Amino acid sequence: QVQLVESGGGLVQPGGSLRLSCAASGTAFSSNTMGWYRQAPGKQRESVARITGTGTTNYADSVKGRFTISRDNAKNTVYLQMNNLKPEDTAVYYCNTAPLGVYKWGQGTRVTVSS
Repeated sequence: QVQLVESGGGLVQPGGSLRLSCAASGTAFSSNTMGWYRQAPGKQRESVARITGTGTTNYADSVKGRFTISRDNAKNTVYLQMNNLKPEDTAVYYCNTAPLGVYKWGQGTRVTVSS
């Protein structure tokens, strides 16, 4: 049973930064392309960023230049560094495989960007 546990969210002012973490257990983590997704209130879940097992990254246009995805295969953890946050980044953030989230979704971590 694969378990995904996201953490690091919180309340931040516009222009601020947060670093999200996702710890994965019970899977061959290093071989999977992993992604960060988010779901804003009243909207569908969307892909934010993804990273292959060898470190190739891809970003949604809305976060390009502001967010950075990375991974530590030794720790089975994927990260999302979010800089210059905007109110429209407010959402619950999840990690899972990419492009399809094949594992059971975790509880997510809530990010609120507000002054």
